[in-house]
Amino acid sequence: MTAQTLTAPAVPAPEYAAEAALLVREIEQYLTARVRTTAHPLVTKTTAELIAEALGTPNPAAGPAPVLAPPARALRLLPDWVLAFPLLRQLHGAGQQISVAEHLELTALVIERYGWHRGTLRSTSGRRCILGVQAVLFRLGYGDEHTAIAAGHRLQAVLTARGITEPYHRWNDATGRTRTEVLALVRTAATHARQEVRS
Repeated sequence: MTAQTLTAPAVPAPEYAAEAALLVREIEQYLTARVRTTAHPLVTKTTAELIAEALGTPNPAAGPAPVLAPPARALRLLPDWVLAFPLLRQLHGAGQQISVAEHLELTALVIERYGWHRGTLRSTSGRRCILGVQAVLFRLGYGDEHTAIAAGHRLQAVLTARGITEPYHRWNDATGRTRTEVLALVRTAATHARQEVRS
C-alpha cells in the first residue's frame, strides 16, 4: 500500500485575489437584491403586496421584469465544469427560459466582460470564443440546449446572408478575425431574432 501525500491548496495569484473579491461582492449584491421583506416569515408576499391586494389596487412596488445580467466576470477563471454547480446556477440562470435574442445579447455581454478568444473554447485567462460563451450560458442555466442551438442557427443565417458558408465557430477562429467583428455578428443576429419575434 502506498502512502498518499496531501498538498495544500494553491494560493491564488495576487491578480486573481481582486477577481475573487469582486465575485464575492457580486454574489452578495445579487442575494441582497433578492431579499424580500414580508409581514411574517411564513408569508410569501411583501407587506406592500398584501396591502395592495386587500385594497384591490395595483401594487405600486411592482416594477418592470428583472433585466438579465451576464455572469460575474470572476467566473471566467473557474473551470467550465464548475459552472454547472447548483449554487452557481441558482445565482445566475438556474434554468431560466430566455429567448434566442436574449441568449445572443448575453453572448455579446459575456464576450465584453470575459474577453474574446479564438482557436479554442477558452484561453488560460478565461477569455471565450462564441461557442465558449454559449457553453458558459448553458452550464449556468441561461436557457437550454434548444435555445443555444437556435442561437447558433441565427448566427449562421447572418453569415449565410453575407455569402459566408463556413460554420460560425470556424468563422470566429479565422486568422485576422477581430473582437469587433465577432460582437457585430452576435448583435446583428440578436437584432434579427428580436425582429422575427415581433413580426
